[in-house]
Amino acid sequence: MKEKELVCGNVALSEAAIRAGCRYYFGYPITPQNEVTSYMSLRMDEVGGVFLQAESELASINMVFGAALTGAKAMTTSSSPGISLMQEGISYLAGCELPAVIVNVMRGGPGLGNIAPSQSDYFQAVKGGGHGDYRLLVFAPSTVQEVADYTYTAFSKAGEYRMQVMILMDGLLGQMMEPVYFPDMSASFSYRNDWALTGCENREPRSIKSLLLEEGALERHNENLQKKYDKIRKKEVLYDTFLADDADVLLAAFGFCGRLCRKAVEELRKKGIKAGLFRPITLWPFPGEVFAGLSKKPAKIFCVEMNAGQMVEDIMLYADDKNKVRFVGRTGGGVPSVSEIVTAVIRARDEKNI
Repeated sequence: MKEKELVCGNVALSEAAIRAGCRYYFGYPITPQNEVTSYMSLRMDEVGGVFLQAESELASINMVFGAALTGAKAMTTSSSPGISLMQEGISYLAGCELPAVIVNVMRGGPGLGNIAPSQSDYFQAVKGGGHGDYRLLVFAPSTVQEVADYTYTAFSKAGEYRMQVMILMDGLLGQMMEPVYFPDMSASFSYRNDWALTGCENREPRSIKSLLLEEGALERHNENLQKKYDKIRKKEVLYDTFLADDADVLLAAFGFCGRLCRKAVEELRKKGIKAGLFRPITLWPFPGEVFAGLSKKPAKIFCVEMNAGQMVEDIMLYADDKNKVRFVGRTGGGVPSVSEIVTAVIRARDEKNI
């Protein structure tokens, strides 16, 4: 039986990426994800890969672009303001349908903000932070084990769909340590790269570009992209629930807040309140149809986030009755406590809203 390793989320991410076959990492230091660049600088040398600390986040994402053009597995990581700088490059990757894994270890914002944990980049990740009609497949892990698991999955899906996959995690998850099982190194895999630019000796030349000026060409390209995104909406929906089937009160949360809400559900059940949890793991595609079904029975739905209320918009979109929805949140690096969540639910009960 494999032994677990005690590592922080940032190290779990890095090691899982290497075991998935990532051999090109480009990044620029920013708290709270600096353990990634530190770890990759050592491990990439050991596995014969390429580590390059770029001069900026702009350079990082464009280096990913260059490596991805050749069919190589490439990754970059950053935190909120750094991801903002990468948006043009991400749109270029989408336009060229290049596989890449992009990780955002979120910090408080807007602006430079602070280095405390946050979830305020939900809109940027799931609504598209760059220009054009594109989507990212977005995973939101809630444990260090899930960080490792969904990093491996992210590379698999990036190659399968020739698209960009984002892992969205907050600073808490990046820094905290938990025991983790890693896949064997032999479990790495290669992308199908019959589209890649690998030199055209003994074959016809290929071209990959996002500038399409011929009449109707860009519209056809966008239509094909949307067909791919529709396929992903149907196939790649992941979520977790806890005591949700009979819940009179449903808590909805992603990432680390999902852990807080699970504990809050246990506390509320002890107090005689039938609470349950809905936790989306894919933020895009959002598990809207699943949530819509779960939202019919509860008298109230509490969306808990470390932001000013971003996922709550999707919760209200799919809720059986948006008037049921309440928001519990902290901004600027504030983390909701279990007692705050429990108190918000009890207050609603005492006001006879439940």
